[in-house]
Amino acid sequence: MKKVLVPVTVHTSPEQMRHAVEEAIAIFRKEDGVQIHLLSVQLPVSRHVADCFAPGEMQALHAQAAREDLAPARAAFAAANVPFLSHTETGRSAETIASFAREVRCDRILMGEAAQTGMANKLFGNLASQVQHLLGLASECRVIGC
Repeated sequence: MKKVLVPVTVHTSPEQMRHAVEEAIAIFRKEDGVQIHLLSVQLPVSRHVADCFAPGEMQALHAQAAREDLAPARAAFAAANVPFLSHTETGRSAETIASFAREVRCDRILMGEAAQTGMANKLFGNLASQVQHLLGLASECRVIGC
């Protein structure tokens, strides 16, 4: 079975998400045996911040934020009658996406290509290039900009 990952992070714009979801729907309709995974990556909080919350409260806040982040994508997949699996992970964006893609054995990751400028982008690249770097050149999983 072919697996396509659509990750959503704090850096994903609504336009980028729309393009990635449209591409996932097109792939699902063109190819047989495609399973779509929708992933919300929530940023971790420091231990000092986490200590201010009751046990489980931070997880509940991350779950609520993930539901809100993924709502437009869920609606688009439902409107197109395209099945998908939804996931939430907490961690640094690039590392979490790459790790999840390896774990699920994704063939493709559909990511928006944000026009980033500045020194950080020159040194580290955009999120899509960071994920591809973490997966390695020999990886069978391709990061596709949408």
